[in-house]
Amino acid sequence: MTLAVSKNAAHGPEGQAAASEVRTLWYTRCPAPTPFGVAIQQGRLEQALAQQHIGWQALQDAADPVIRRSHYTHSQPHSFRQGGNIPALWARANGADTRVIGLTWVDEFQGIVALPASGIRDVGDLRGRRLGLPHNSRTDIVDFHRATALRGYDSLLDVGGLGLDDVTLVTLLHQPNSLAEAAAVASDGLARRLATERPHEFSREVAALLGGEVDAVFVKGAPGLEAANIAGAAIVVEIGQQPDRLRHANNGTPRPLTVDTGLLQARPDLVAAALGAAVRAGQWAAAHPAEAKAYVAREVRAAEYWVGPAYPGGAHAQLSIALDPLHIAALDNFKAFLLQHDFLPRDFDLSAWIEPSVFDSL
Repeated sequence: MTLAVSKNAAHGPEGQAAASEVRTLWYTRCPAPTPFGVAIQQGRLEQALAQQHIGWQALQDAADPVIRRSHYTHSQPHSFRQGGNIPALWARANGADTRVIGLTWVDEFQGIVALPASGIRDVGDLRGRRLGLPHNSRTDIVDFHRATALRGYDSLLDVGGLGLDDVTLVTLLHQPNSLAEAAAVASDGLARRLATERPHEFSREVAALLGGEVDAVFVKGAPGLEAANIAGAAIVVEIGQQPDRLRHANNGTPRPLTVDTGLLQARPDLVAAALGAAVRAGQWAAAHPAEAKAYVAREVRAAEYWVGPAYPGGAHAQLSIALDPLHIAALDNFKAFLLQHDFLPRDFDLSAWIEPSVFDSL
């Protein structure tokens, strides 16, 4: 159980009493390489809070669906989140009272892939072709999968001097449960190559490629490379070919660590303890590349084999957390893209969302 703390709880004797009532902190993270995720896996956060007799619970473990939904809305008091920035931006634009206390930038594979039989060899070959754009029609939260793919197309087509108007975007409805289901449209030989029946982030894209619905799709990260390999697809263009670093920004770059403002004002010591644990986890990862690779593979739910090529430069070396001005500028650039394409209901001041005081206290 968590108790609400007012914004002014940290001021005066009454505020001190309210602050002491915090008993449980909540956390959530996406299946992505983050120092926050590594810190959770290693038990660093529990250890840091145990000394103050503070509990630590995942939103996903809550029985209340409203609490679980806070992964997207960030409505749960006393909660932290690190993961894709689209839900974090969307929650803030919808009035969630949160602050960004750190950003992690891991250079992540983002690419457009196509089957060899399509004849698509480079970006120029995409002109006039059908590109799959996923759409989740079953939710009232932001369609972050669609927004991610649209941004990927916009940034990657630009490598060849093309834009979104130069291709046909085909909406992909319905999400197959696994790569095995996605490959049901293919030959038995391909189906036998599938090594997993688990749900997969890019199963719909695989199904669209193999079924001939589209000519190319956008995929990213280790799961994206895994999906392309299962489909027998080739990389047409990848984000490393885009010289403008601002255009690299997408749902996974950078990934913000956010906290609700009430907790930050009431118990800045607890917020600093959580951030400090993430910082130390990133430092540990940099010094332990092999072990960190295994942690990242578990976080992203992919085989270790794909971690290396999916995160150029080594994911272990990029799990630092800071407030780099270039990363903030890239996040602001991406926010403008989301606004332009109506993924956010309204604009807000990004600089006011960033809170550097926690780092200053470490």
